[in-house]
Amino acid sequence: MKRAFTLIELLVVIAIIAILAAILFPVFAQAREKARQTTCLSNLRQIGMATLMYVQDYDDTLFIPDYVVPGSTPTAVQLWFSYYEFTTPLRFTPQRGLLQPYMKSVAIQDCPSAVSLPGTGTLSQSQLAYGLNTFYLFPRSASAPFDYIPASLAATTTPAETVLLADVAGFTGSTGNVTLTRSSVLERPSNGRRPTFHGRHSGMGSVLWLDGHVKAFKPIFRTVGFGFTTPADFARLQVGDLARNQATLTDDFYFRLDK
Repeated sequence: MKRAFTLIELLVVIAIIAILAAILFPVFAQAREKARQTTCLSNLRQIGMATLMYVQDYDDTLFIPDYVVPGSTPTAVQLWFSYYEFTTPLRFTPQRGLLQPYMKSVAIQDCPSAVSLPGTGTLSQSQLAYGLNTFYLFPRSASAPFDYIPASLAATTTPAETVLLADVAGFTGSTGNVTLTRSSVLERPSNGRRPTFHGRHSGMGSVLWLDGHVKAFKPIFRTVGFGFTTPADFARLQVGDLARNQATLTDDFYFRLDK
């Protein structure tokens, strides 16, 4: 007599497999994201080491985030992470970034969890998902507003609590249909615009500090919307401020050179 599964037994086995899959798939997803976070932190750590080597070579002064290459008419822009020329089409060369002689790698300049974030505008290919603390570390000149004045490392009282670079994202869409896009701007909490610090690693964002160490932080979400974005959008998309707590959302403690 031939033996075989009954329909009930088959359905029980399928149900058990489905339950195990429902339990294990989120675990696998979390493990995969944890691996991406580790890679992201490693990337930032290497960028931090490259920055410190640059600073050592240039009299304790930070690099210029970007500048227009001199000429009778602007033909190219030098970025800390790339170089693009105003050709048709635009020519984007990450291998010629200002810090590349110290990094020796293009891959470390981007977060692996930001691969799916789209760029915006004609220069979308030059947009990263890491943002610099430009307002304090690279302020604009009052006489020439398009020129940066890089800060001196010696002017920072507590480098271990001063942010250099962090995971960021911008917003696009319309009210009720808000999505994320790439950005290279790290907004300080006191800025009245939208926040940009992105907790894309299971609710945590990677941060590179001025002394070269890296650490994951949880964004602090705003309770007031801006434009087409609402507080619900900030929480849903995990984009907030890099601040000590909810009470310090107007305090730029982690951004200021002098504490």
